[in-house]
Amino acid sequence: MKMTTETPGGDEFAALCRQAWDTLIPARAGYLANVSPHYDEVLHDVAQRTEHTGGLGKTDIAALVVWKRLSAQTRWVTDLMSQPDTHVRAVTERAVTAVRDTTLTRSQAARAGRGIIAELPGFHTGDALASAVLTAAAPQRMAVYDRRVQHALDTLGFTLTRAPGRYGRYMQLLDDLLKHGGARADGWTARDIDAALYWTGRPDPAPSR
Repeated sequence: MKMTTETPGGDEFAALCRQAWDTLIPARAGYLANVSPHYDEVLHDVAQRTEHTGGLGKTDIAALVVWKRLSAQTRWVTDLMSQPDTHVRAVTERAVTAVRDTTLTRSQAARAGRGIIAELPGFHTGDALASAVLTAAAPQRMAVYDRRVQHALDTLGFTLTRAPGRYGRYMQLLDDLLKHGGARADGWTARDIDAALYWTGRPDPAPSR
């Protein structure tokens, strides 16, 4: 039975979250065993720069486009590159502050950061690149969302719709999974879950991210 992430709660939802760990644990092991440990160096480099600068520039976003294997031959890339880097950094600095705000819950911070980053070309719709930017801003708190993650959630019995606020609801779901994981969730971060979901949702055994 499908459980919607828009209205989680109750024993049935908790049971579904606990059951998901039967898939997440071996999936993360598969990810770690098959994906090159060097693949995420780009994300780590961008995260380290963001830690020092407090924001991301066009060069950082371009690196994440490659990391996510997105097409750069689209109109939004031209529009983004036409923006002054100072403006891009000003917007991303506000988004970084939002996702790092510990007075907000993880989902609230995710929703706030996602709303801010939407001011930039290419970030109005879709959460793949936006989630990569926000994860680089707060790697210990945020997580990446993409179509493979969505497929995994569908497979596990969760429903995450495309309605506005999806990234915030996604982060709430990861919080719920951590909450209901018990001892099996010890040491896991939201980013660990997103890697496990990515591996679960892959259409083929190709190891690249």
